[in-house]
Amino acid sequence: MKSFKRNMITLAIAVATTPAMAANFGVGNANTESVDTERYECKRCTNTYGYQGSVGVSAGYNDIADIHAGNNLGTAKDGGVAAISSDVRYQNESGYQTKFQAHQLGMDNGFAHISAGKAGQYQLTLDYDAIKTYRAGEVESTLWHNEGMLTPSDSTNLFDLALQREKFGLGFEYGQDFYNVFANYSQGSKKGTKSSSLVSPTPINFGLPVDATTSQFDAGINFSGKNWLTELSYYGSVYENHIDHLSLPYAYDVFSATPDNQAHQVSLSGQYQIGRTFMNGRIGTGRMIQDDNLIQVTGNPLQNWDGQVDTLDGHYAITSMITNRLRIGGSYDYSKRDNQSSTAEFMQYNFDSLSGTFRQNVPQDFERNSFKVNASYRIASGYRLQAGYDRKEVERSFSDRERTNDDSLWMKFNVRALDKFNINMKAEHANRSGSEYEASDLTSSENNALLRKYYLADRSRNALELRMNHTPTDWLSVDVTTRYAKDDYDHTQIGLTSSEDYGYDVNLNIAFNQHLDGYAFAGQQWINSTQAGSQQFAAADWYGDIEDEFINLGAGLSYGGLMQDKLTLGLDYLFSNSVSNTAIRDFTNTNPSTTDFGDYYSYNHSASLYANYAINDQMAFKVTYRYERYFDTDAANVGVNDIPGMITLGDINHNYNAHQVMLSFTYVLR
Repeated sequence: MKSFKRNMITLAIAVATTPAMAANFGVGNANTESVDTERYECKRCTNTYGYQGSVGVSAGYNDIADIHAGNNLGTAKDGGVAAISSDVRYQNESGYQTKFQAHQLGMDNGFAHISAGKAGQYQLTLDYDAIKTYRAGEVESTLWHNEGMLTPSDSTNLFDLALQREKFGLGFEYGQDFYNVFANYSQGSKKGTKSSSLVSPTPINFGLPVDATTSQFDAGINFSGKNWLTELSYYGSVYENHIDHLSLPYAYDVFSATPDNQAHQVSLSGQYQIGRTFMNGRIGTGRMIQDDNLIQVTGNPLQNWDGQVDTLDGHYAITSMITNRLRIGGSYDYSKRDNQSSTAEFMQYNFDSLSGTFRQNVPQDFERNSFKVNASYRIASGYRLQAGYDRKEVERSFSDRERTNDDSLWMKFNVRALDKFNINMKAEHANRSGSEYEASDLTSSENNALLRKYYLADRSRNALELRMNHTPTDWLSVDVTTRYAKDDYDHTQIGLTSSEDYGYDVNLNIAFNQHLDGYAFAGQQWINSTQAGSQQFAAADWYGDIEDEFINLGAGLSYGGLMQDKLTLGLDYLFSNSVSNTAIRDFTNTNPSTTDFGDYYSYNHSASLYANYAINDQMAFKVTYRYERYFDTDAANVGVNDIPGMITLGDINHNYNAHQVMLSFTYVLR
């Protein structure tokens, strides 16, 4: 250590006595030719060549009574399961690098990533992702699928509501000192069954088959200099649906399939630095196309939609350090959607009856301008004040409200000076206004003229947030976050009139001793809203009060040091609960009444116990037991024929226990 200090003094003297350094004290400009650096160079900063990382295999057993458990356990397979995981890297002296990462390959949810190349020159990547989501198993339906035909039957058809997504990707990147080119291609598939519904002539819920692919292609080139960079890129996406329109034996094409579509965009972006001022921007233009055949019905003059939307997007941002205490910034964003789709005269339907008059469909355009300015001022060491103003202007053609303006004024105060405390406070006031609200007969002729859609209506919002981190000792850390927001729709007579959202989160991290670590967390959120409605197509005569509550609790312990520091035991536990209550206050009768309107309730307990035993420095065994208890009840889920004249998918609520035991072996490469 003494020799290190002496050489640092020598370096300081050399810097101070060099004339070239009088105006520039950058380390990169130091004249160190006369300094003997051999004795203080980093002895641990060595490049590691060869293979590094770990490879693991897992095998176990699932006891699953409901496939919904697969969302938590990684697979819904009942019985034996196996998976492979790895994180392996290779590097040689010439700079060639290879990486292979995998997580739970062999399960329903997993991924793999392979990359190879030479640092700073080229790289080739290969990716695979698999995600499967489960909603319900053995769903009941009295409709059978047969080559696009929904055939009613007296017997019950059983199927799973689940979607499997798989994605393969290939990428290439090549670069030199000042430029870099890249190209990526991926293709993803989505298969399975999801819930859907139609009316023919009564409501029918059924399982809609899903079979679609999405192809994406990205390519670009970027250049960089001492204080600038720029990139020209292309992004393309093509969606293909392999499921055609669905029919009933007595009516053809009663359900329209999701149409094929594609999108393309070319963009130019860049960044530039002048002193302590940074600027970045982006401009992009694109086109979205949808040209599938339409279902032919009486009064439809079009064979296909010939849909086209041209897009234009722009972004510019600047930030500058005016002084060592003051930083200011601002940004502007622009987005336009110009709808060039075909138009024609269509026969009008008034509810379920044909009116006999004609009306032309209207292509809706969209344009948005967003402005933001902000400033940050360091009052003193450890005290910082930030403030900003945001404005968003949106214009929509052929809409209930063609123009809306959202204004937001916010302020943050950060404190870092207090011993063992970090405090962040934020306050915000926001307001939405705009053009005159009209119940346009082009979009809502069958709606109450007093109705205001919540995303278009005038709104006033006030929000507060407090974040605090406290480290009272070197073995305990506490994080606390509280928040409150209130939305008022004072000018709304029919629709959402108010909303309140508040909650808290608390996190504890504890190091009891050198062997025992623990954590705990708790969080709750409440969302209360009120909406007004009318059964008489006039002023409000009923009100709905919706109360949603969410809670998350968790804790965990990890104990090491057993069996000569070879064995580690651990426990993790999580509890979550959500409750939604809706009450309707009805004033249509002489005597007002209050009625509960189908509540929703769910909870989940999940626990994990594990033991990790290190055989030696390279090999380890791990035994894990996982448990899940899940329950939910939704009043909207009823039996197949419980409601006269309506066919449902049955009671698809969940009530189950699931277990998983897994044995894993990990080998560390050195």
